[in-house]
Amino acid sequence: MQTALTRNQFIRAAAAAGLGLKAAPLVAQTPGRKYRVALIGCGWYGTSDLLRLLQVAPVEVVGLCDPDRNQLAAASALVCERQKLQAGPPVFADYRELLAKKNFDLVLIGTPDHWHALQMIAAVEAGADVYVQKPISCDVLEGEAMVAAARKHNRVVQVGTQRKSTPHLIDAKRRVVEAGLLGRIAHVDMCCYFHMRANGNPPVEPVPDFLDYELWTGPAPLRPYDGLPHKRWWRTFMEYGNGICGDMCVHMFDTARWMLGLGWPRRVFSTGGILVQKEGKSNIPDTQTATFEYDGLTLTWEHRSWGSPPDPDYPWALTLHGEKGMLKASTMRADFIPHDKKADKIHFECVYEKEQYPEDVTEKGIELNAAPATRLHMLDFLAAVEKRGRPVADIEEGHISTASCILANVALGLGRPLSYDPAKRVVTGDAEATALLRRPYRAPWRRPEAG
Repeated sequence: MQTALTRNQFIRAAAAAGLGLKAAPLVAQTPGRKYRVALIGCGWYGTSDLLRLLQVAPVEVVGLCDPDRNQLAAASALVCERQKLQAGPPVFADYRELLAKKNFDLVLIGTPDHWHALQMIAAVEAGADVYVQKPISCDVLEGEAMVAAARKHNRVVQVGTQRKSTPHLIDAKRRVVEAGLLGRIAHVDMCCYFHMRANGNPPVEPVPDFLDYELWTGPAPLRPYDGLPHKRWWRTFMEYGNGICGDMCVHMFDTARWMLGLGWPRRVFSTGGILVQKEGKSNIPDTQTATFEYDGLTLTWEHRSWGSPPDPDYPWALTLHGEKGMLKASTMRADFIPHDKKADKIHFECVYEKEQYPEDVTEKGIELNAAPATRLHMLDFLAAVEKRGRPVADIEEGHISTASCILANVALGLGRPLSYDPAKRVVTGDAEATALLRRPYRAPWRRPEAG
């Protein structure tokens, strides 16, 4: 297993991530240094993020936190296995107790969406640089508070939108978009047709003794307990997130923004609802179309958690439409298709790195196609930490992508287009929509404010 990087390896990785480094960052020049890392949220993706970090940097895991004792035990066992330790790191149920130790350099946050804002802000206040999973927030003003906290405390915050660190997408951006092969781009299609919407009717049951359900719920509404909320069950409720749009569109929208250099959309509109999968407890849309308008450019999102994808090779993807051709891109591949039939097509394949990291092959639940991207994303994060600069998926960029998807959901509920003013933090000319930029918190939890 690789646990450290040579000077050249780090420079190549940083360059691939778009950092443009001309000299080795400090992490490559201080081989005796270890990063003290704590993980909050030891479920599927939180643990996966930690394992990817362990693969690319010298790390001492100083704390694991989760209100589920079983998830804590599983994560601790994996850390012991990967680092050949006899005893696992300290464990905590409450993130506030972990952060009070202040014995860390980095904090990884892999909790459900409704926890991201409070935990990220508390972590930067405690002096940590943070890697927080997407979407960064459950409402728009949580995101504003997160950006403000990162800037106030001068902390590096990387968001887990690792498409920006996906090798074949970096290559496609450089060789197609930046090379001008598409010509003028006036439209982007984005989609997800995965059947990922949990839709059952489990009965209410007693909370198991290994889960602190009150703490797991935190600032969100307290639903009657009807089974373990992880891995996918919590995502099927708007109480904890923003549905498939907030979960999956944020990746593709963020990728399109990165490829095209876009900021806030001028206007957002959305239609859809629960049109087919009406049975079950789920309250997130099974069908949704969202439009993000820019000057001279429109980005459109569509998801269906039923039926078949129009293109089976690209069930979760984005397509950049240009006057000279189109670029289809996903986590698995990308294809440039020129309009000129005499011009060359370009195909890009996903990188896996199974030979370099053989432990990937046997890791339970790993997304093999995403592992190289997450490793590169971690390297970009560490380079920013050492340089005290902005990472490729800086919190502000994560906020724009997250908030835009949240605005699409607000527009869906209200049935009208919305224009958000990030300077004033209001929806222009729409007091009703502005009131929906913040969700109520369940007592005694208190909302963070941007100031």
